[in-house]
Amino acid sequence: MDTPLPFNNNEPVNQQIYRLLRKDIVECVIEPGKLLSEKDIAARFAVSRQPVREAFIKLAEAGLVQILPQRGTFVMRISAKRVADARFLRQAMECAIVRRAALNISERHIMLLEHNLHRQELAAQNRQMREFFGLDDEFHRLLTEIADCPLAWDIIESIKAAMDRVRFLSLGQVSPPQGLISQHYNIFNSVKARDADAAEQAMRDHLQALIFSITPISRQNRDWFEEK
Repeated sequence: MDTPLPFNNNEPVNQQIYRLLRKDIVECVIEPGKLLSEKDIAARFAVSRQPVREAFIKLAEAGLVQILPQRGTFVMRISAKRVADARFLRQAMECAIVRRAALNISERHIMLLEHNLHRQELAAQNRQMREFFGLDDEFHRLLTEIADCPLAWDIIESIKAAMDRVRFLSLGQVSPPQGLISQHYNIFNSVKARDADAAEQAMRDHLQALIFSITPISRQNRDWFEEK
Protein backbone atom coordinates (compact mmCIF):
# COMPACT_ATOMS: atom_id res chain seq x y z
CA MET A 1 0.00 0.00 0.00
CA ASP A 2 2.97 2.33 0.60
CA THR A 3 3.32 4.63 -2.41
CA PRO A 4 5.85 7.44 -1.87
CA LEU A 5 4.40 10.74 -2.99
CA PRO A 6 5.60 11.88 -6.44
CA PHE A 7 6.73 15.27 -5.17
CA ASN A 8 5.93 18.34 -7.21
CA ASN A 9 8.18 21.17 -6.12
CA ASN A 10 5.66 23.75 -7.36
CA GLU A 11 3.01 22.71 -4.85
CA PRO A 12 3.11 22.28 -1.04
CA VAL A 13 3.31 18.67 0.13
CA ASN A 14 0.17 19.02 2.25
CA GLN A 15 -1.78 20.10 -0.86
CA GLN A 16 -0.59 17.06 -2.77
CA ILE A 17 -1.55 14.73 0.06
CA TYR A 18 -4.93 16.45 0.33
CA ARG A 19 -5.65 15.93 -3.37
CA LEU A 20 -4.66 12.25 -3.30
CA LEU A 21 -6.68 11.52 -0.17
CA ARG A 22 -9.64 13.51 -1.53
CA LYS A 23 -9.55 11.38 -4.67
CA ASP A 24 -9.46 8.15 -2.64
CA ILE A 25 -12.39 9.31 -0.47
CA VAL A 26 -14.48 10.55 -3.41
CA GLU A 27 -13.93 7.27 -5.27
CA CYS A 28 -14.70 5.35 -2.05
CA VAL A 29 -11.32 3.63 -2.10
CA ILE A 30 -11.30 4.90 1.49
CA GLU A 31 -14.84 4.09 2.61
CA PRO A 32 -17.17 6.34 4.64
CA GLY A 33 -16.80 5.72 8.36
CA LYS A 34 -13.17 4.58 8.14
CA LEU A 35 -10.65 5.78 10.71
CA LEU A 36 -7.67 7.55 9.15
CA SER A 37 -4.31 7.21 10.86
CA GLU A 38 -1.81 10.07 10.62
CA LYS A 39 0.98 7.56 11.17
CA ASP A 40 -0.20 5.20 8.42
CA ILE A 41 -0.80 7.99 5.89
CA ALA A 42 2.60 9.49 6.64
CA ALA A 43 4.20 6.07 6.07
CA ARG A 44 2.21 5.56 2.87
CA PHE A 45 3.56 8.77 1.34
CA ALA A 46 6.95 8.69 3.09
CA VAL A 47 6.47 12.09 4.74
CA SER A 48 6.32 13.46 8.27
CA ARG A 49 3.02 13.73 10.13
CA GLN A 50 2.78 17.53 9.86
CA PRO A 51 1.70 17.74 6.19
CA VAL A 52 -0.70 14.85 6.78
CA ARG A 53 -2.24 16.73 9.70
CA GLU A 54 -2.60 19.82 7.51
CA ALA A 55 -4.21 17.72 4.75
CA PHE A 56 -6.70 16.33 7.28
CA ILE A 57 -7.71 19.89 8.22
CA LYS A 58 -8.40 20.70 4.55
CA LEU A 59 -10.40 17.50 4.17
CA ALA A 60 -12.43 18.50 7.22
CA GLU A 61 -13.11 21.92 5.68
CA ALA A 62 -14.35 20.13 2.54
CA GLY A 63 -16.73 18.06 4.66
CA LEU A 64 -14.99 14.78 3.90
CA VAL A 65 -13.56 13.93 7.32
CA GLN A 66 -14.37 14.68 10.94
CA ILE A 67 -11.53 15.27 13.39
CA LEU A 68 -12.50 14.15 16.88
CA PRO A 69 -10.06 15.04 19.71
CA GLN A 70 -8.74 11.97 21.53
CA ARG A 71 -10.59 9.68 19.09
CA GLY A 72 -9.08 10.29 15.68
CA THR A 73 -10.04 11.36 12.16
CA PHE A 74 -12.94 9.60 10.49
CA VAL A 75 -14.17 9.71 6.89
CA MET A 76 -17.61 11.27 7.09
CA ARG A 77 -20.64 9.43 5.85
CA ILE A 78 -22.42 11.05 2.92
CA SER A 79 -25.02 13.64 3.86
CA ALA A 80 -27.92 13.92 1.41
CA LYS A 81 -28.58 17.43 2.76
CA ARG A 82 -24.99 18.51 2.13
CA VAL A 83 -25.14 17.07 -1.39
CA ALA A 84 -28.35 18.99 -2.11
CA ASP A 85 -26.92 22.23 -0.70
CA ALA A 86 -23.72 21.88 -2.75
CA ARG A 87 -25.72 21.22 -5.91
CA PHE A 88 -27.84 24.32 -5.27
CA LEU A 89 -24.75 26.52 -4.89
CA ARG A 90 -22.96 24.93 -7.81
CA GLN A 91 -25.99 25.37 -10.06
CA ALA A 92 -26.26 29.06 -9.21
CA MET A 93 -22.59 29.59 -10.09
CA GLU A 94 -22.37 27.41 -13.17
CA CYS A 95 -25.53 28.78 -14.75
CA ALA A 96 -23.97 32.24 -14.56
CA ILE A 97 -20.64 30.89 -15.83
CA VAL A 98 -22.15 29.15 -18.85
CA ARG A 99 -24.03 32.31 -19.84
CA ARG A 100 -20.77 34.25 -19.91
CA ALA A 101 -19.02 31.39 -21.69
CA ALA A 102 -21.65 31.58 -24.47
CA LEU A 103 -20.68 35.20 -25.00
CA ASN A 104 -16.91 34.60 -24.81
CA ILE A 105 -16.59 31.40 -26.86
CA SER A 106 -13.85 31.34 -29.51
CA GLU A 107 -12.75 28.77 -32.10
CA ARG A 108 -9.91 27.70 -29.81
CA HIS A 109 -12.37 27.15 -26.96
CA ILE A 110 -14.65 25.12 -29.23
CA MET A 111 -11.72 22.87 -30.14
CA LEU A 112 -10.81 22.38 -26.47
CA LEU A 113 -14.37 21.41 -25.54
CA GLU A 114 -14.73 19.09 -28.55
CA HIS A 115 -11.46 17.35 -27.68
CA ASN A 116 -12.64 16.87 -24.10
CA LEU A 117 -15.99 15.45 -25.25
CA HIS A 118 -14.30 13.01 -27.62
CA ARG A 119 -12.10 11.80 -24.76
CA GLN A 120 -15.20 11.40 -22.58
CA GLU A 121 -16.73 9.18 -25.25
CA LEU A 122 -13.59 7.03 -25.47
CA ALA A 123 -13.39 6.67 -21.69
CA ALA A 124 -17.06 5.65 -21.54
CA GLN A 125 -16.64 3.13 -24.38
CA ASN A 126 -13.64 1.58 -22.61
CA ARG A 127 -15.44 1.65 -19.23
CA GLN A 128 -12.66 3.77 -17.72
CA MET A 129 -14.84 5.35 -15.07
CA ARG A 130 -12.10 7.15 -13.17
CA GLU A 131 -10.79 8.75 -16.36
CA PHE A 132 -14.32 9.73 -17.36
CA PHE A 133 -14.89 11.25 -13.93
CA GLY A 134 -11.82 13.46 -14.33
CA LEU A 135 -12.81 14.49 -17.86
CA ASP A 136 -16.28 15.44 -16.61
CA ASP A 137 -14.66 17.82 -14.13
CA GLU A 138 -12.33 19.12 -16.83
CA PHE A 139 -15.31 19.97 -19.07
CA HIS A 140 -16.83 22.13 -16.34
CA ARG A 141 -13.45 23.69 -15.50
CA LEU A 142 -12.96 24.63 -19.15
CA LEU A 143 -16.25 26.53 -19.07
CA THR A 144 -14.95 28.67 -16.19
CA GLU A 145 -11.80 29.32 -18.24
CA ILE A 146 -13.90 30.33 -21.26
CA ALA A 147 -15.95 32.61 -19.02
CA ASP A 148 -12.62 34.16 -17.91
CA CYS A 149 -13.37 33.38 -14.28
CA PRO A 150 -10.94 30.65 -13.14
CA LEU A 151 -11.52 31.60 -9.49
CA ALA A 152 -15.02 30.19 -9.88
CA TRP A 153 -13.62 26.70 -10.33
CA ASP A 154 -11.60 26.99 -7.12
CA ILE A 155 -14.80 27.83 -5.27
CA ILE A 156 -16.76 25.05 -6.96
CA GLU A 157 -14.01 22.56 -6.09
CA SER A 158 -14.20 23.60 -2.46
CA ILE A 159 -17.96 22.93 -2.15
CA LYS A 160 -18.57 19.92 -4.38
CA ALA A 161 -16.80 17.13 -2.48
CA ALA A 162 -20.06 15.69 -1.14
CA MET A 163 -21.55 15.82 -4.64
CA ASP A 164 -18.52 14.07 -6.08
CA ARG A 165 -19.00 10.92 -4.01
CA VAL A 166 -22.59 10.56 -5.22
CA ARG A 167 -21.50 11.37 -8.79
CA PHE A 168 -18.84 8.67 -8.71
CA LEU A 169 -21.12 6.05 -7.16
CA SER A 170 -23.84 6.79 -9.71
CA LEU A 171 -21.63 6.24 -12.76
CA GLY A 172 -22.81 2.66 -13.10
CA GLN A 173 -26.49 1.96 -13.60
CA VAL A 174 -27.97 5.09 -11.98
CA SER A 175 -26.29 7.75 -14.17
CA PRO A 176 -24.40 5.99 -16.96
CA PRO A 177 -21.74 8.08 -18.73
CA GLN A 178 -23.62 8.05 -22.04
CA GLY A 179 -26.43 10.10 -20.52
CA LEU A 180 -24.00 12.57 -18.98
CA ILE A 181 -22.14 12.93 -22.28
CA SER A 182 -25.45 13.72 -24.00
CA GLN A 183 -26.10 16.43 -21.40
CA HIS A 184 -22.59 17.80 -21.92
CA TYR A 185 -23.22 17.98 -25.67
CA ASN A 186 -26.43 19.93 -25.02
CA ILE A 187 -24.39 22.45 -23.02
CA PHE A 188 -21.61 22.53 -25.62
CA ASN A 189 -23.94 23.03 -28.59
CA SER A 190 -25.74 25.89 -26.85
CA VAL A 191 -22.47 27.61 -25.90
CA LYS A 192 -21.10 27.07 -29.41
CA ALA A 193 -24.26 28.68 -30.84
CA ARG A 194 -23.77 31.60 -28.42
CA ASP A 195 -27.27 30.98 -27.07
CA ALA A 196 -26.91 32.03 -23.42
CA ASP A 197 -30.51 31.16 -22.49
CA ALA A 198 -30.27 27.65 -23.92
CA ALA A 199 -26.85 27.14 -22.35
CA GLU A 200 -28.16 28.11 -18.93
CA GLN A 201 -31.14 25.76 -19.25
CA ALA A 202 -28.92 22.89 -20.41
CA MET A 203 -26.62 23.42 -17.42
CA ARG A 204 -29.58 23.62 -15.05
CA ASP A 205 -31.01 20.36 -16.38
CA HIS A 206 -27.60 18.69 -16.15
CA LEU A 207 -26.96 19.63 -12.52
CA GLN A 208 -30.52 18.99 -11.37
CA ALA A 209 -30.22 15.40 -12.60
CA LEU A 210 -27.95 14.67 -9.63
CA ILE A 211 -30.88 15.02 -7.24
CA PHE A 212 -32.49 11.93 -8.76
CA SER A 213 -29.34 9.90 -8.08
CA ILE A 214 -29.26 10.39 -4.32
CA THR A 215 -32.16 8.08 -3.37
CA PRO A 216 -31.12 4.99 -5.37
CA ILE A 217 -27.45 5.42 -4.42
CA SER A 218 -28.30 5.78 -0.71
CA ARG A 219 -30.44 2.63 -0.90
CA GLN A 220 -27.59 0.69 -2.50
CA ASN A 221 -25.04 1.95 0.06
CA ARG A 222 -27.00 2.47 3.27
CA ASP A 223 -23.97 2.14 5.55
CA TRP A 224 -22.20 4.97 3.69
CA PHE A 225 -24.95 7.56 4.21
CA GLU A 226 -25.92 9.50 7.30
CA GLU A 227 -29.20 8.51 8.87
CA LYS A 228 -31.93 11.08 8.28
